[in-house]
Amino acid sequence: MARAIVLRQLTNSPKSRLQLSRKLAERNVPEAVAEAVLDRFEDVGLVDDADFAEMWVRSRAQSRKLARSALRRELADKGIDAGTAEEALAQVSDDDELNSAKELVARRLRAGVDLSDRAERDRQARRLASMLARKGYQPSMAFRIVNDVLDEAAGI
Repeated sequence: MARAIVLRQLTNSPKSRLQLSRKLAERNVPEAVAEAVLDRFEDVGLVDDADFAEMWVRSRAQSRKLARSALRRELADKGIDAGTAEEALAQVSDDDELNSAKELVARRLRAGVDLSDRAERDRQARRLASMLARKGYQPSMAFRIVNDVLDEAAGI
């Protein structure tokens, strides 16, 4: 039964060992059985937290444009240890993070906004910087990126 649960979970999408362990606990699988099954799945390479972390970072950095700090939190929530997480996060460079943030801000900038109106520009800057902050970017970096993109859009 435990084997079937793990296989079904892995069919849907890759999972970390902790996620699978939690799923087995939900299904009232005895802890000793769960550990034995998960150990076996690790031995044959079907459960690999390092591979999972690399795939997760690659996917979430591209699709959601998340900053490394947000990705680090997500990996921790999924039971990935700090060392493995840092190795996976190394594939996202500072330039990648900066370019993702700029692309996201440029995409979310509302067309037809009068950036020459200071109040409107400030309102847009706060809205866009808040969006970046929710994606894990540091406030100072978020405002710098937003101001750069707004200057570009205004032709300054």
